[in-house]
Amino acid sequence: MSKVLIIGGGAAGMMAGVHAARAGHEVHILEKNEKSGKKLYITGKGRCNVTNNCAPEELFPAVMSNPKFLYSAFYTYGPQDVMTFFEDAGVPLKTERGNRVFPQSDHSSDIIKALERELKKAGAVIHLHTAVKDLVCRDGKASGVKLIDGREMDGDSVIVATGGYSYQATGSTGDGYRFAKETGHKVTEIAPSLVPLKTKEDYIPRLQGLSLKNTGLTIKSGKKVLYQDFGEMMFTHFGVTGPMILSASAHIGRKMEKGELKASLDLKPALSPEQLDARVLREFEAGQNKQFKNVISVLFPASLTPVMLELGGIPAEKKIHDISREERLHFEEIIKAFPFTITGMGEFKEAIITRGGVSVKEIEPGTMESRRIKNLYFIGEVLDLDGVTGGFNLQIAWSTAYLAAQAIQ
Repeated sequence: MSKVLIIGGGAAGMMAGVHAARAGHEVHILEKNEKSGKKLYITGKGRCNVTNNCAPEELFPAVMSNPKFLYSAFYTYGPQDVMTFFEDAGVPLKTERGNRVFPQSDHSSDIIKALERELKKAGAVIHLHTAVKDLVCRDGKASGVKLIDGREMDGDSVIVATGGYSYQATGSTGDGYRFAKETGHKVTEIAPSLVPLKTKEDYIPRLQGLSLKNTGLTIKSGKKVLYQDFGEMMFTHFGVTGPMILSASAHIGRKMEKGELKASLDLKPALSPEQLDARVLREFEAGQNKQFKNVISVLFPASLTPVMLELGGIPAEKKIHDISREERLHFEEIIKAFPFTITGMGEFKEAIITRGGVSVKEIEPGTMESRRIKNLYFIGEVLDLDGVTGGFNLQIAWSTAYLAAQAIQ
């Protein structure tokens, strides 16, 4: 039995703690906050999207950075293992649209309580208000930590589970990157990911608060399509957000460094251009003597109609029977490709996760152990791994945590 020190009491740290303690090790989780699982508490809008209910091979396309590195992790401890873990720990789960898995209660606190219960049952100890200043390494091995208050804690193994640089109010202040650098590891450039997108057009802020559920999104660089998706989004005072937009940010993050990108929304994705034309013609025939603005209002939410009138190029007061075929078809093109320009990404304070981190080239993929320092492990978001929304980032945390816990001698 060895003594394991885990820096960080978030998703990865707690999961590693449970499995290491179950394997018979003496486990100490060092958490600088007043409680564990602070970031977990706010994930999935407070509902906690635990994982994605899919086969392990379906996880890889959802990982944006270094998916191949996670081969062992996902196949050793996949979504079904995670679901079994929480259901056995007394949290009934449910699967929603897009295979997203949530606690049936819709309370993230149930996930945190389950982890804390399992830690206690297995004999692990959580030390709150315990901030780590430095790693202690001797003869190429991790041998403990130095705390902010000057105390040293000895350990046979150290697991760094400090999270990334997003949601800093929860304690993710980049400590793990510093620990990695100070012990000779390469840390790739970090950037916010799963963030809202900033836009150029003045009509976007006028739609602030408008949510669209079934919408198609296309993002292009010149003529090249970078990203296409279908789902839910919302307009804000500075741009666009919502699940579909956050996932898009993970895909286009690196492309944004080259400048602005063109984007469009398909406001009626269930209709082909021909079907849309037939639908618009029906409305036109029913209101031939009405003004354009009064007829098209049935097609859109109230706040969107004035903007569509502006972009469509048909005068609002024009009578339906005076509208030409060309005008009508141009207006339908706007419905199928509502245009806007992406000028930038949200900041770390808005980011759900961090892109970049401890280089996976320095980590053993089957154990999460450092290739530079023995008995030192890095797990979860501190690594250069990031996925789209849908439970994939938490799955990365659970899978890498399990591997590290199993690898400790």
